[in-house]
Amino acid sequence: MSKYVGTRMFEFVTETWNPVIGCKHYCCYCWSRRLVETRLKRIYRDFTPRLIEKRFRYRPKAGSLVFVCDMGDLFGDWVPREWITRVINFTKSFPETTFLFLTKNPARYIEFIDEFPSNVILGTTIETDRDDLYRKYHISRAPLPSERYRAMLEVKDRRPELRRFVSIEPILDFNLGTFVKWIKDVEPCMVAIGYDNYSNKLPEPPLGKTLKLIDELEKVTKVAVSYTHLTLPTN
Repeated sequence: MSKYVGTRMFEFVTETWNPVIGCKHYCCYCWSRRLVETRLKRIYRDFTPRLIEKRFRYRPKAGSLVFVCDMGDLFGDWVPREWITRVINFTKSFPETTFLFLTKNPARYIEFIDEFPSNVILGTTIETDRDDLYRKYHISRAPLPSERYRAMLEVKDRRPELRRFVSIEPILDFNLGTFVKWIKDVEPCMVAIGYDNYSNKLPEPPLGKTLKLIDELEKVTKVAVSYTHLTLPTN
């Protein structure tokens, strides 16, 4: 069984830091947008992308794993280059802290590929290997899963020493052989897998199929699993 099993996204993260918020991918399952437009409306007003100056006063704990910009996509095409550079430079000031980036536009990592320090993890979300499913259900305006896969291969080729991460959350139905190959090709230090938590009626795979995926991926990397409405076997 996977080392990390929990009920929320990314149980292994110890802190979050949001110097930039907002996104224009319009994913149909986006929990961040839902929060900003409801419970967090008084704090953020709306999901318009913007830099929050005071957040650069943040001082992370040494040894922590910080999820950067979980309330937006720092590497979206709409984000000014100077915002991204400023965030990357901030991470260089805390070499004993690990900073996790996660984007649905990993092709933009290439623009900054020589600027990343060794204490970052470059992550992407790949919910499925099936572009046809992504289009049919209008999942997102983000680059298609196959485009993200190819971008991560280029990241690996350009800076193989940098750690990579893949989030398969929320998981969508997939072709087992192809999807396993994609993840193996990327060679992530960890994969996170989880189902949709918000009843968005997504085209999800059955549990048995997901467990087969987990079994295959655990042969090559760490797998973090979050299940809320499903029951896992105990061994």
